[in-house]
Amino acid sequence: MGAASLSTRSGGVPGDRPHVTWRVGSVGGRIGARFVGLVRGGPYPCRVTSALPYALIATDLDGTLLRAGDTVSRRSYTALATARAAGAQHIIVTGRPVPQVRHVLYGLGYRGLAVCGQGAQVYDAARGRVIHSVALDRDLAEVALGKIEAEIGEVYVAVNRVGVDVEMRMGPGYRMPHPHLATVRVGRRAELWAAPINKVLLQHPELDDDELTRVARSVVGDLVNVTMAGEHTVELQPPGVDKGSGLALAADRLGIAAPETIAFGDMPNDIPMFARSGHGVAMANAHRELKAVADEVTSSNEEDGVAVVLERLYS
Repeated sequence: MGAASLSTRSGGVPGDRPHVTWRVGSVGGRIGARFVGLVRGGPYPCRVTSALPYALIATDLDGTLLRAGDTVSRRSYTALATARAAGAQHIIVTGRPVPQVRHVLYGLGYRGLAVCGQGAQVYDAARGRVIHSVALDRDLAEVALGKIEAEIGEVYVAVNRVGVDVEMRMGPGYRMPHPHLATVRVGRRAELWAAPINKVLLQHPELDDDELTRVARSVVGDLVNVTMAGEHTVELQPPGVDKGSGLALAADRLGIAAPETIAFGDMPNDIPMFARSGHGVAMANAHRELKAVADEVTSSNEEDGVAVVLERLYS
């Protein structure tokens, strides 16, 4: 599924002008953002000092802020705009690497910081550059894969390369969950390691995502971080890197502490983000592991669950 975003004046908060619905799709053979209305934004500001329920609103994209069809509803936009008017800031925290979201942020005028690649990257959309990046050691990744395959047999593998203009590389057998995103199919797994990477994506021909995640964690130990980010999206990341570490870096640049942050998510990869926040909100459609650690459960993404909470806090 593609991603959509909000324009920002401060780390992802909506711009001043009303907006209707945003959609990401393919236009003329190119991936781009289609939207109605004017989007404005600016660089991220200094620390918010006014009394607010939460100074920073951290949202995942897929399954959280986005509805079906890669849209942000008018209600969600309005709720974020109201929070912005009160002085809060909004930051996107996504598992997707920069190349898979950069065109969306640009097309929608997003001018703040975005945490990408499960926390391995912090992207400054206003300047169009990555200001923080952690690579996954390729030798370490191969060792981890060897341990996993020794336990459960062959897995299908893809990698996200380091950079802002690189395609996802997919090895034999790997099925892309988001077919509209740019990918390159390679004939041999060895070709995946030809350039620096920030994560490895795994699929198994028989095991479901929960079981694959469980087995991978049990055999790799602390070699790499293992997370489940969505359907058919089990990932290996650099040790110590997750959405929580990425959010901490970005929030520190904004001068906002953990207790001042409210976070919204739907998958187990959002658990570290919740741990780094003062309040964690799981969507009704969230994975059971995230619901188990959430401070509250809101409505589903299709029912504007993010807006439901923000309206209560900032209206």
